[in-house]
Amino acid sequence: MKTTISSKGQIVLPAEFRQMDRVEPGQSFEIERLDRGDYRLVRSTPPPNDGLIDLLLACPVKGYFVPIESESTDTL
Repeated sequence: MKTTISSKGQIVLPAEFRQMDRVEPGQSFEIERLDRGDYRLVRSTPPPNDGLIDLLLACPVKGYFVPIESESTDTL
């Protein structure tokens, strides 16, 4: 996929990639120069799971998420 460098030296990450990887404004990345003209871009921190528990607890089917008793491997 092609992208362009702006006059300020900024590179636009295409919307398709941002959506697939949940990249949001303000997230930081590290860039590494591999060779002349070859670069690698890596997200510094993984995407947050903030609110995941609240989302699961908001499931419209009450009782769907219930605690289960764990078994010891000694009893298997």
